[in-house]
Order: sequence, then C-alpha cells, then structure tokens
Amino acid sequence: MAVNKASTGAAFILLTSLFFMWGFVHNLDPILIPHLKKSFSLSTLQASLVDSSVFIAYFLMALPAGILLKKYGYKTGIITGLIFFAIGSFLFIPAANTQAYGFFLAALFVIGCGLALLETAANPYAALLGSADTASQRLNFAQAFNGLSVTIAPIIGAKLILTQGASDELLNSMDAVSRQAALASEAASVKLPYTIIGMVILLIAFIFTRIKMPDIREEGSTKVTRKEIFSAWQIPHLRWAVIAQFFYVGAQVCVNSLFILYAAKSAAIDRATAATYLGLGYGLSFMIGRFAGTFFMRFVQPARLLTLYALLNIVLCFAAVYAKGLPALYIVFAISFFMSIMFPTIFSLGIQSLGKQTEMGSSLIVMAIVGGGLLPLVFGYITDVSGNIQNGYFVPMLCFVVVAYFGWKGHAIRKTADL
Repeated sequence: MAVNKASTGAAFILLTSLFFMWGFVHNLDPILIPHLKKSFSLSTLQASLVDSSVFIAYFLMALPAGILLKKYGYKTGIITGLIFFAIGSFLFIPAANTQAYGFFLAALFVIGCGLALLETAANPYAALLGSADTASQRLNFAQAFNGLSVTIAPIIGAKLILTQGASDELLNSMDAVSRQAALASEAASVKLPYTIIGMVILLIAFIFTRIKMPDIREEGSTKVTRKEIFSAWQIPHLRWAVIAQFFYVGAQVCVNSLFILYAAKSAAIDRATAATYLGLGYGLSFMIGRFAGTFFMRFVQPARLLTLYALLNIVLCFAAVYAKGLPALYIVFAISFFMSIMFPTIFSLGIQSLGKQTEMGSSLIVMAIVGGGLLPLVFGYITDVSGNIQNGYFVPMLCFVVVAYFGWKGHAIRKTADL
C-alpha cells in the first residue's frame, strides 16, 4: 500500500469526529419516530419509514461509494459524504415548511447517502491506519465516539423536539382545525437542530479540505468491474460479514429507534422521560460497552467476544418480550452494552486480508446496513398486528443468532488467493 508521510494521528483524530457526528444524527431517529408519528398520526409501521429512508440510501449508495474511493481515495470520499450529509440536514427546513411527511423522508434519504459515503470510507480507513493486528481495537475505539453520541443525541433531541409540542390531553380537547395547527407547529421544531447539524458538518468538510491525510490505497488499476464485485462476494468470510452486518444493524435499529415506544408500553412512562432513559441508560451503556470492548480485546480474541455477546443478547431479547416496569428498560440497557462492539468487530473481521479488494469489501458491508431499514418494518408490523411492541423483540433475538454464528464460524478466513 502507498502511504504518504502525513500524520496518521491527526487523521485518526479527525475520523473520530465523523464517528460522533453520524452517530449523533442516527440517534436523533428515535426522537423523530415518535415525534413524526404523533405529528402525522402514523402507525408504528409508517413511522418506521424514518429508518428505512436512511438505510435504503446506504444500500443504494454503498457500491458507488466504493468506486469513488477506489478512483479518488478516502479523503475525497469523506468530503463528498459530508456535503451530502449537510444538504440533507438543510432540507429539513423546506420539509417542515411544507408539512409533508414524504419530504422529511426525502431529506433523511439524502442524509443517508452522505452517511453511506462516510461509513464506506471512514471504517476501513480507521482500520488501516496502523497495524492489522490491532485493527478491531482501533475501530472499536473510534466507534466509541459514535457511542458517545448515543448518550448525548436523545437528551438534546428531546429538549429541542419532543418538549416543543402540546400534550396528548390538550390535543384531544382541541377542535380539528386547532389540532392540525398545533401538530404542524410541532413538526416544525426539527428545523433548528438540523440546521445546526448542517452548519457543523460544512465546517468539518472545510477542515478536511485543508489538511493532509495518509493516502492508503493499493497500487494498480482504479477501474471497478462487475467481475471484481462478484469476486469479492465469493470470499467466504466477507460474505458472512455482509450477512451478519445486515442482521446486526437491523437488530440495533429495532432496539434503538423504537426504544421510546417500547419504554412507554413496558414501563408506562412519557416520551420525554423515555428519551432521558434512552440517553443516560441505553446510550451510556452503549458507550461504556464500546470502551470496555476495546479493553477486553487485549485479552480475548474479537471473534470470541462477539460470539459471547451475541449469545447473551439472544437471552436478553427473549426476556425483553415479557419484562414489565423498569426491569424491562434495564434489560434493554444490557442489550445495548453487548451490542456495542458488534458493528466495528464484524466490519474489521470482514475486511481482514482483503488486500486490493478492501474498498469493494467495505462497500458490500456498508450495503448490508440496509438491514436497519428493512427489519424494523418487520418489528413495526408485528407490533401493529399484535398490539404489543414488546413482541417485536423476537426480531432482534433472531438477528443475534446470525451474529453469533459469524463470530463462531463465519469469520474464518478460508480464501486468500488473488487478493
């Protein structure tokens, strides 16, 4: 690989800011879902389209992102992703002004395109900035700042968005015209936080244009062919990483994005209180899990730790179906802790020993993030049909079965030729 003399330390520090920012906007989705559900009188399935809009963008954008990285490098991919991210954030202003749910989904789709570019570039770049032996630790450390956003975003989002509207009791007492006006005003509360996000992202993009970063690319052709994509898919451990990431991200989004609705049902608490639990309970547990996982990997092989955590989450998801009161929330906090290492560990194990196919392998794994847009729809459908959101936890329970298999057997490298 060709690496210039620019400081890898400075590049890694900047990368951690990206992990935080995309984590922040992702973790506003659990606030947006109940907020827009109320504002537009949506079913749980319809509200789940918030996640679908973002994660379908991942699926559609991942391969173009891989091609961009191969031709122009990681820095160009990161800057392009940041521009998409900022544009999507600013689109929340006209979306709120037009009061159209479809416009909100379109804005989220554009943000998703930007995030797909960023994750396709930043995840492998963080893993490659150093020794291959510590790639999982390094990526888990960078992703820990993503975990920090899981703690902060719901609390800030609740203050700026959820607390801006009228209570359900007040809305029910209004006539139809007044109620519609109140809900329209409530939907507009998203403009300020997303405008601030867009401005911060543009600032970060500008900083990236001004700094030198190590150019880590395989020497040789920058042309991407169908044969190369098919060849990458034939690598067993990469293929299993794609499958595992599809189900893991689906599980994470089910648990995270629908937490407020789950908490309201299982523990009988209001949305604002549930948002606080989401940040200080779920989010803090996730962040601690990331740092703890980075430490544990000094003593336990990443694949073994992944398998253990997945098995524990299978049991916890089953318990989440039947638990009541605050213990139900504590169970979800535990699920969050054990989920924390899964994305970066699956990613780093999946791109291990790919050589010149690293960019394409990264693209395929990022495409798998579409699981976060599809499996929550299954969760929402089960919720709507059964009338109980807790029954939806059978979906992430089955997802963790797949993750456990990947950690146990699927990650094994069985083909290294022609890489």
